[in-house]
Amino acid sequence: MYKRTLFALCLFFWTGMSISAQAPEKKDNHFEVSKNLEIFNSLVKDVEMFYVDSIDIDKTVRRGIDAMLGGLDPYTEYIPEQEMSDFKQLVTGEYGGIGAYIRQRNEKGNVMIIEPFEGMPAALAGLKAGDRILAVDTTDVTRFKNDKVSELLKGVPNSKMTLTIQRPGEKKPRKFEIVRKQVQINQVTWYGVRGDGIGYIYLKSFTDKSAQEVKDAFLDLRDNHHIKGLILDLRNNGGGVLESAVQIVGMFVPKGSVVLSTKSKYSQLDRTYRTTNEPIDLEIPLAVLINENSASASEIVSGSLQDMDRAILIGQRSFGKGLVQSTRELPYNGSLKVTISKYYIPSGRCIQQLDYTHRKADGSVAAIPDSLTKVFRTANGRPVRDGGGVRPEFEVKEDKLPTLMYYLAVDTVFADFVTTWAQQHKTIPPAEEFSVSDEDFEALKKYAKEKGFTYDRQSEKALKNLKEIAEFEGYLESDSTWFKELETKLTPELDRDFDRFKKEVKKLLETGIVKRYYYQKGELLAGLKDDKVLQKALEVLGDAALYKKTLLPQAEEEK
Repeated sequence: MYKRTLFALCLFFWTGMSISAQAPEKKDNHFEVSKNLEIFNSLVKDVEMFYVDSIDIDKTVRRGIDAMLGGLDPYTEYIPEQEMSDFKQLVTGEYGGIGAYIRQRNEKGNVMIIEPFEGMPAALAGLKAGDRILAVDTTDVTRFKNDKVSELLKGVPNSKMTLTIQRPGEKKPRKFEIVRKQVQINQVTWYGVRGDGIGYIYLKSFTDKSAQEVKDAFLDLRDNHHIKGLILDLRNNGGGVLESAVQIVGMFVPKGSVVLSTKSKYSQLDRTYRTTNEPIDLEIPLAVLINENSASASEIVSGSLQDMDRAILIGQRSFGKGLVQSTRELPYNGSLKVTISKYYIPSGRCIQQLDYTHRKADGSVAAIPDSLTKVFRTANGRPVRDGGGVRPEFEVKEDKLPTLMYYLAVDTVFADFVTTWAQQHKTIPPAEEFSVSDEDFEALKKYAKEKGFTYDRQSEKALKNLKEIAEFEGYLESDSTWFKELETKLTPELDRDFDRFKKEVKKLLETGIVKRYYYQKGELLAGLKDDKVLQKALEVLGDAALYKKTLLPQAEEEK
């Protein structure tokens, strides 16, 4: 293991140092590489031999690898052999297993199922969210961590396994005979008709099958439901396979259209991506929904359609990831996912929000200010800017979730309450009709208090730091009453905060419950109720004059 790690590290040092250079330098980089590898090799050997305590060489060297690559950008990373299956799953959306998300309840283990996938072995066998996994075949997993349990659950399709679980509220464990299958995670979570004949497709990620899923959904909506407009929802879509993005754009623009160009350090690596298939609809009005979590391939689709004046964007400014990664095979079945280029959409702009090549003294990077961005033009001559993600024609602000909501959503207290609620209710109304009552809200609040639910508050941390500084500088010596008043206001108090964010808590509880009955489709449909961004899209697509006017050059100034 020691040798294979060093072999991998050698390649990482060579690649990492090549990437970080902004242009070929005149000095002899080959000598620098050899020198530094020799130093590192000696350093690892001496530490392993002479350090006072025994050290784990794999973990120690891995920290060095991660630190080295982390100094480049967040997307360049080392993927060891044991993590390759998870990486391939992200690319293909497929794996052999039971089809369920699992989560570790605490540091000791106690892994439970949190979401079985609709139509997959776990759901078909009767497993439910909240079931705690006790054993996989004859292996006791009660003390296993998440990754180890996941490894045991995955396997060759059609292989059999016995899963022993403990269901909340039951005294005796249950055993389930399950046959693994090729689990394919559909990236189009749901599609249908909204409003007055407007088609809607939600795409959650870009795998090598996403384009076909979008095509199938659109053709069904167009040919069987006769839609007069289409909404493609890319909110919270972090991207994925670049080629799928190009294929999706190609469905709505002429064949041979340039979707993006990539530029690398070496010109021989530069590429231009054009649509290669005949489009399926060049006329239907399009709206693409984006937000601050729409990144990478999502920005290629939304940005290129905007540049070609083929779609109107609605929502919030996107994440701003204009970097392209490629995988390089490494010795011993590992891989390097490395940033090799920046991409430029049809107007010629790069939407990369951060400049990782110029860091502050503390190592952080800053967003590119608007004053340093350049204006580019769409096909119709509308002004668009680079350097800050993709900006929608219609910006619809969404309320920011309070810290309480983040901690509540991931805490097992909330999951346990939803499990108990679901056990007490055999059925619920359809997802779009279901709502939780005030009694349900009060029951959750009472349950959270009884179970000792706690949550972090950034304001509390900042207040503690402020107090230490104020004491050091003597501001609290004469009068500290003002600080105590502030401290009282900012101290977490469960009853007060639950009531203050009652609307948000009820919405979270509503989607959490719906998911137990109608899976991800139900969760999405419940979330679309009272969706301001969706409503704006329906408004724009329902007004032909507004749609056309927005795509004209003067529209930007007139709105």
